[in-house]
Amino acid sequence: MTKFLLSLHVLAAILAIGPVTVAASMFPQAVRRVAVAVPVGTGGGGDGAAGAGAGAGAAQGDMSTVRLLHRICRVYSGLGVAVPVLGFATAAAMGVLGDAWLIASITLTAAAAGILLAFVLPRQEELLEDLTGRQPVERARTARLAMFTGVFNLLWATVTVLMIVRPGSTTGA
Repeated sequence: MTKFLLSLHVLAAILAIGPVTVAASMFPQAVRRVAVAVPVGTGGGGDGAAGAGAGAGAAQGDMSTVRLLHRICRVYSGLGVAVPVLGFATAAAMGVLGDAWLIASITLTAAAAGILLAFVLPRQEELLEDLTGRQPVERARTARLAMFTGVFNLLWATVTVLMIVRPGSTTGA
């Protein structure tokens, strides 16, 4: 049963958290492309950055990309709840609930979830609303979002390493 739970836990992490980390990382740049392709106050002709005559068409495609990336983050973050649930079940089956590496992993997972829910997803929604309403998007806002996304990704990378190395484990290095 332990191997089955561990397999589900790892699959859930790959299939749920992986898409969120990639889509969230791509989101700020996709917003910048839309903001450059159709500057505020123009009819969609672009400012030269999107190419002659390509402004409106490029912005439309890029806007679809921004919406898709946000949807991926939102949906897969909900599916990501399975990762800690399966992790707790696996840890209980392995009898390691009190191990320091697991407690550190749980803490870092909670921090990553908090950053995603409190900083990444709300800022994505704000930027998406601004783009939809043709409001200006400051580069500093996308840079802050990229920073929060980077912290989220770093926390997940750290949890992944802890899960593999498991300090003090007889199967670890």
